[in-house]
Amino acid sequence: MERVTETKLSLEALRQMKSHGRTASPTLIGAIEQIVNRAIETHLDEPFYSEAAPFLDYLGNRMALDCEQALVFALFMEQSTDNRIQISDFARMVGCRTVRVISMMAAADELVKRRLIRRVRKEDCLFYSVPMAVVTAVKEDRLYEPEPIDHLTSEQLFDRMGQIFDEAEEDNSHLLEDLDELVEANLQLPFCQQTRAYDLNKVERLLFYVFCHRFVNLDDDLIGSHNWLEYFNRRVAFGLKSQLNADRLSLQTQGVIEPCNEEGMGDRRYYHLTARAKELLFGDLCLVEQQAKRPNDLLDSATLAPRELFYNPSVERQVDRLDELLLPEHFTGIQQRLEAGGLRKGFACLFYGAPGTGKTETVYQLARRTGRNLMVVDVAQIKSCWVGESEKNIRKAFERYRAYVKEAERAPILLFNEADAVLGIRQEGASRAVEKMENSLQNIILQEMEQLDGIMIATTNLTQNLDRAFERRFLYKIEFERPDAAVKSRIWRSMIPTLDERTAATLAERYDFSGGQIENIARKRTVEMILRGVEPTMEELDEFCRNEQLGNRAKRRRIGF
Repeated sequence: MERVTETKLSLEALRQMKSHGRTASPTLIGAIEQIVNRAIETHLDEPFYSEAAPFLDYLGNRMALDCEQALVFALFMEQSTDNRIQISDFARMVGCRTVRVISMMAAADELVKRRLIRRVRKEDCLFYSVPMAVVTAVKEDRLYEPEPIDHLTSEQLFDRMGQIFDEAEEDNSHLLEDLDELVEANLQLPFCQQTRAYDLNKVERLLFYVFCHRFVNLDDDLIGSHNWLEYFNRRVAFGLKSQLNADRLSLQTQGVIEPCNEEGMGDRRYYHLTARAKELLFGDLCLVEQQAKRPNDLLDSATLAPRELFYNPSVERQVDRLDELLLPEHFTGIQQRLEAGGLRKGFACLFYGAPGTGKTETVYQLARRTGRNLMVVDVAQIKSCWVGESEKNIRKAFERYRAYVKEAERAPILLFNEADAVLGIRQEGASRAVEKMENSLQNIILQEMEQLDGIMIATTNLTQNLDRAFERRFLYKIEFERPDAAVKSRIWRSMIPTLDERTAATLAERYDFSGGQIENIARKRTVEMILRGVEPTMEELDEFCRNEQLGNRAKRRRIGF
């Protein structure tokens, strides 16, 4: 395209450019430099056009501008580092009369239409700026071709909205104007139609766009003031926060946004779009379905390997009862009966006990046997070092789980594995940031457990520090005791089938191992067999057992067999 345009340059214009000392191939930035130099030297008096004609001709032909538009564009480029350019600035820069500059307004209007410059009205003044994309194109000696903003799909609209917010990181003076223009150009879309239907002033409209952008493009449904403060000056931001806290924003009265959880945190730091607003604005995007189908977010119950587990009799009875409850043919009916009686229909369970007693594996086997997918929450990843992020992470986890329950034929299991760090006793009068964060996390989890519509299982090694509020909300609490001698003997024989009953019983009596520790011994035995090609002797097996006991080794005695 540029080559074709350049061939339109007259030989006379090129000759004149070379006669003015331009021996190299002409460029856009070179022509602009010459135009600005001559404008300053001549103060835009009559000699200007005769001296600058070849450069105006070159710039005009390359960019499809007339003579006056090429001049005004060159002057804007000279001041492109300023994002609050006024037409009157040109009079001072060039040294001409103001009336001469006023005559350039029509040319500036055309440049705005071409999106070569931007215009915004603030406090009854017009300010202009040159988009960085335009500056970059000129610097690289190529034509700036703005992306079309009309006839977009909903996905393309939000992609473009994301680009606008990215560009606003350097200059947000035109953010609202650009977003409004995007909406007005795509009134065929439900989002744009609904946006126009809301009665919002400029300030609230920009806040609304921030909520929509963060929800769709950043998957953020927990919006705090730190997410939008940068887009408003201090006075406006303070007013917004005050109106939010008092429920006086039109966004609130029209049912567009609401607090994320009024009881969870108390200070209402987080807000989100209401379910109704999401349905009206994003119905054609199917966001909930997309979120619920993310890869690697759920463990498919069909992929879980079967594994035989051994429990003491009391634990086995409780696990079997829970297994029966979670079977699809029983679970739905039980939930309906509970709901009809005005009772909570969600099931929260606590598995507690020493490490290696089978708590986590039991959850996996329950999921496999009842055909329920598994959503595992990594507590370590939830707890972020950034203030406010941990609370957002935990809310997102529950929000995602609710979407799964809504969409799935069978409610999946929500597993909080090794949940000691978030189930502890809440701190009274917490003053340190860490303590406040811990309390906030616990309050959120407690509130979510109250409205749970599914199955949540938490595993923990410690129970002495369990908050009483959590203890009350767990319907089933199963203590996974260390296996007794009979169970340990069964575990030994399942892990090492070549053991006879007498040897397995002796090992079970001699070593107070959990199932996890016995598995370690079986793995060491397998490694030895692979390395040496022969099965370890019973004396070597006894050595493996003694090495498994850290700091509390029993007296050695020979195992009879």
